[in-house]
Amino acid sequence: MILALFRFVLLAALFSLFAAPLGILAARRMGMLDIPGSAPHKLHQSPKPMAGGITLFPVLILSSLLSGAMQDEEVYPILLAAIVILAFGIWDDLRGLSAPWKLLGQVLATLLLILQGVFVRFTGFSALNIALTLFWVIGVTNAFNLVDSMDGLASGLAGVAAAFFMLVTQDAGQKTLAIFSAILLGGCIGLFYFNAAPARLFLGDSGALLLGFMVAALAIVYTPPGLPQASSWFVPILLLGVPIFDTILVTVSRMRRGLPIYKANRDHTYHRLVYLGMSPNRAVLTMHLAAILVGCLAFVALSLPPLWANLTFGLALLAGLVALLWLEHKGIPT
Repeated sequence: MILALFRFVLLAALFSLFAAPLGILAARRMGMLDIPGSAPHKLHQSPKPMAGGITLFPVLILSSLLSGAMQDEEVYPILLAAIVILAFGIWDDLRGLSAPWKLLGQVLATLLLILQGVFVRFTGFSALNIALTLFWVIGVTNAFNLVDSMDGLASGLAGVAAAFFMLVTQDAGQKTLAIFSAILLGGCIGLFYFNAAPARLFLGDSGALLLGFMVAALAIVYTPPGLPQASSWFVPILLLGVPIFDTILVTVSRMRRGLPIYKANRDHTYHRLVYLGMSPNRAVLTMHLAAILVGCLAFVALSLPPLWANLTFGLALLAGLVALLWLEHKGIPT
């Protein structure tokens, strides 16, 4: 069965490669363009269509219909709730939304997930589980929007996460989720081709938020087979560790400098790596490699007894803290 998953990766990748030029054309006609110099961090040379969302979502829908994944009781709620994320993302790409309006869309989408039975079941208290679900989904969704600071970065990170989910959901016996993860991986492959430097399209909020929402929801519905919660609760955190790290770095740095958290700036992990001497492509590759290694660590820890698993997670947190302090000490590009 695991070999059969690659036909869905191929299917979605081909759909995505075909859909991207159409998405670029549609974005240009709709006026969804990222204009150079419209903000201090926008250093590209020509207007870029923000076609990530309108390219990826039709690919996910069509591939899910053809594969039969659409009928799954866990996949259908994710796709339905994602419509809200996509709608608010397109609205933001077209007109520009304030942070409260963006947050409203994310809350509505997450509540739609919860109403359909997709939520964290970490505690025996329903209210706490709902609060954790809101915190997790909104946090990861925004983390991918924030980490989308360079061509190909966010789409590559989402593809890495989808690849891990494809393998581990298959191992857990969640076959339809494995198919949907394969579809998401294929969609990210095609999107990455057009989003990687030199980019022909930007993800925009519609694309970055959609990617973050998808992987956040997949992390909720993934159920490790026969393993104690004490050994598995941190797996989604590590699996999405790079965008989470970038969000924490940016949040801490901007709070220290008295800047609004949601105001875009050149203070992300990628910008700091370039500031320290890496080429842009090398900085992106470094973050993708870090995501692969931390993802491997997550599932190595998953096989350990609870004490050693949590010790591994603690050491990963310590390493992340050291990296955060070091990057903040080195300063940011001016």
